[in-house]
Amino acid sequence: MTGGPTAARRARSLGDGEWTVTGRGWGIGTAAVASIILGRLLGLEDLFLLGVGLLLVIAVGALYVRTVQPRAAATRRVLPSRVHAGASSRVELTLTNRSPRSSPVLSVRDPFDNGARWARFLVAPLLPGETARAAYRLPTGERGVFGLGPLQIGVSDPFGLISVDVDVVPRSRLTVYPRIDAVAPPPSSHGDDPLAGPDHPRGLSGGGEDFYALRPYVRGDDLRRVHWPSTAKADDLMIRQEEMPWQTRSTVLLDTRPEVGPSDAFEILVSAAASLVVSVAHHDGLQRLTTTDGYDSRSVGGMSHVNTILEHLAGIGRRPGDLIPVLGSISRSQAGGALVILTTALAPASDFRAIAGLRGRFASVTLVIVERSAWGDRSSAVAPPTGVPTVRVDNAQPFAVAWATLAGPPGARTGRRSATGARRPRAGTT
Repeated sequence: MTGGPTAARRARSLGDGEWTVTGRGWGIGTAAVASIILGRLLGLEDLFLLGVGLLLVIAVGALYVRTVQPRAAATRRVLPSRVHAGASSRVELTLTNRSPRSSPVLSVRDPFDNGARWARFLVAPLLPGETARAAYRLPTGERGVFGLGPLQIGVSDPFGLISVDVDVVPRSRLTVYPRIDAVAPPPSSHGDDPLAGPDHPRGLSGGGEDFYALRPYVRGDDLRRVHWPSTAKADDLMIRQEEMPWQTRSTVLLDTRPEVGPSDAFEILVSAAASLVVSVAHHDGLQRLTTTDGYDSRSVGGMSHVNTILEHLAGIGRRPGDLIPVLGSISRSQAGGALVILTTALAPASDFRAIAGLRGRFASVTLVIVERSAWGDRSSAVAPPTGVPTVRVDNAQPFAVAWATLAGPPGARTGRRSATGARRPRAGTT
């Protein structure tokens, strides 16, 4: 899809657009033909002349549209073009008359979500070079990737019989990320995590403690990290790459199977996955998102990686897959760290037995179950797998509240480890 936060197109003449006979025009045209035919058959001269007059009205309307043909240039700005569900986003439009004469009354139409909704404006006549501005708010209540445009301007004759429309701004898009809850990162204090030591180098401006290595400068590196003695010897900029004292590593597995719940349950799962990924990033951890349909973001740190995951979650849908093979793949590719599995009460019992068998492969395994009551089903709840901490989300306890009972308030840092590998106790424990 073309276009970004600001999309524009050169001035275009309405003569380049698509000509359309309106519904009123078709009605008058049909009446004109019928009047002429009946007037001839019945010998009624007045009826015949009425039909001819109606055809002349249509011809005058077409001539008017053909004559005015204003040239216009427009821009569309989406501010911002990426938001979280429920946040504010607006579109600012500008329309400039590039003709040497005043423009007629112009209609402006901007479709949203492939034409599911439209923004419509009427623009009063503009003097040569004059600019009109308009703005409207975009619906952001639901996550998704929504298309805007193309922006169309049009003109019609005074009788509303003939119209011509032209696209003046290409398509752009609005990305609505899932709703984010302020939650604590996944707990990582259950068992040992042999891979969670200080082995993740960071070469940007973050505050590492120990010298790790030297490497050549790449665009975007912080110049404060330049190692000048080595730079002088190598005749090339060399950067000190330092290691972080410790980084948590969290894997979030999202169940996308259609059979485990309706769309309402799936939206709860997607929002929970986004909330956990953002929380881990805010605590300088490495984030990994996997789904039962085969998506795997890999374990990477930084907000750019978070944005990539959020982009994926914005457009994700329910897709077929299998949970057990994905669990096996995660276990083989990366043991240790925290693992959070997001599913619903409709998942089969075999999935829960497989989850229970992961306890020795990760520092912590947490299961989040969206109960039937969360989407209005009053059937009985499922029993959690033995030995796996379980967070239950239902109609009385949303995800953020249920998660806090396990991981603590949003500001908690659970199970942190120092640079020497010693485990830091959770707040309130000994």
